[in-house]
Amino acid sequence: MPARHWAVIPAAGSGVRMGSSIPKQYLSLAGRTVIEHVLELFMNHPRIAGMTVAVAADDPYWQRYMPRAQAKPVHATTGGEHRAHSVLNALLTLQGELKDDDWVLVHDAVRPCLHSHDLDMLLTELDSDPVGGILGTPLADTVKRVNADQHVIETPSRADLWRAYTPQMFRYRMLKEALESCIREGFVPSDEATAMEHRRHQVRVLEGRSDNIKITRPDDIAFAETILRHRGGVPS
Repeated sequence: MPARHWAVIPAAGSGVRMGSSIPKQYLSLAGRTVIEHVLELFMNHPRIAGMTVAVAADDPYWQRYMPRAQAKPVHATTGGEHRAHSVLNALLTLQGELKDDDWVLVHDAVRPCLHSHDLDMLLTELDSDPVGGILGTPLADTVKRVNADQHVIETPSRADLWRAYTPQMFRYRMLKEALESCIREGFVPSDEATAMEHRRHQVRVLEGRSDNIKITRPDDIAFAETILRHRGGVPS
């Protein structure tokens, strides 16, 4: 039986930098919430078997926006203090659902502009990979390291540096064990690839589109709407 593909959406963040009274995944974007755009993409893809969304324990919004009467299962679980805890909680709830070599695609709840082409590429290119990989783009901007006083102290070389995007797609058991190992050691990885690297796994990087933006600051909403409208998926 071919490996199944399951999406995990960590959505327990509060979005402090957004300066909003509600978590940024529930902000309005082109007539829907940000997270609804994310869920729709995975819901509509024929190779995604289902989704698990990790939400905050006191989240008052999820029940309002969760998909209903869908052909694919959409589960919810309680998120944790950090992204790694939320993802691991989701993976633990899937122990009876997924086999060791099934695929998990972890995608940010606030990254609504993932193009279907990039998702197709990830699924196809990593299909036979023993570990998995991520989407990314080579870093084009000059990078500055600054101190606490906001003064530049170094300009690192950007050669061989990439921006890491999501989805990040890994074998179920390998990712679960990598996250468990990191948390046991007191190390909180910033993304799933970091956890896999910590276990010395070889993580592939596939070059995706640079418009796969993450909603972080207020002006990102307008930028995301422009991207979606340009693709023809949002009325003018």
